[in-house]
Amino acid sequence: MSSHSIEVNEASFRQEVVQASFAQPVLVDFWAPWCGPCRALTPILDRLAEEYGGRVRLAKVNSDENPGLSMEFGVRSIPSVKAFVDGVVVDEFLGAQPESAVRAFIERLLPDEGEILRRRAVGIIDKGEEAAAVPLLEQAIAADPKNDRARVDLAEALHTLGQDDAAREALATLTPLAGKDRDLAPRIARLNLALSVSSDADTSALRDAVSGNPDDLAARLKLANALVANREYEAGLDELLEIIRRDRAFDDDAGRRTMLQVFDLLGPDDPLVPKYRRLLASTLH
Repeated sequence: MSSHSIEVNEASFRQEVVQASFAQPVLVDFWAPWCGPCRALTPILDRLAEEYGGRVRLAKVNSDENPGLSMEFGVRSIPSVKAFVDGVVVDEFLGAQPESAVRAFIERLLPDEGEILRRRAVGIIDKGEEAAAVPLLEQAIAADPKNDRARVDLAEALHTLGQDDAAREALATLTPLAGKDRDLAPRIARLNLALSVSSDADTSALRDAVSGNPDDLAARLKLANALVANREYEAGLDELLEIIRRDRAFDDDAGRRTMLQVFDLLGPDDPLVPKYRRLLASTLH
């Protein structure tokens, strides 16, 4: 077996494949001892994993011993090779393939210069060194202007450093596809909400302002944003609904627009999302 290959099972899969794929692409080879085509493909995978020297990782799953993984990832015939990048399957092929085809498959997965710079910057951010990461992220964007992940990473780093105007500029240059990315959408929503809340926002004072003047929708919007920033999502959504009830057109439909940002932040699996979508629909109609 190649030094860049590993046997994985149901217990180790999350760490050795899913988590590892955030650092480099991981090829998962679903095989079985009785499978003739598997025996033809395995040496090719081993040889290429060694040749690429750690730029990709090869993980082997014995389908007979790990039926749960085969079921989870829809493996109906073997050999089946699935490529994981950033925690998800991004490509796959079935059956034994010639070395040229497998090589081309791997080449499509390898990060370009911009992505390599971005991943290096993320490693620096993980150490709490955002200031050192910013120049790398700017280089990553210059190398690939369509790298939305780098732009969001940059905006987050700038916000952490207190450079909120620069963070807003980074978000303003995202491509239209960024908001549809399941990983990026909640991060973008969280940043937009954080950037809309004044660093000196006083939730108690804002509650008093709203209590004293329920029609002060500017104060109510600030309160809603502050509550969401404090992860008091339900209370924040209630304030946003109240803004819509009182004046749908306030601040260019800010109540509804902010609710949609909170939905993106929470994600479709959060029970608050369907509840407040229904309440929003009822309020609007």
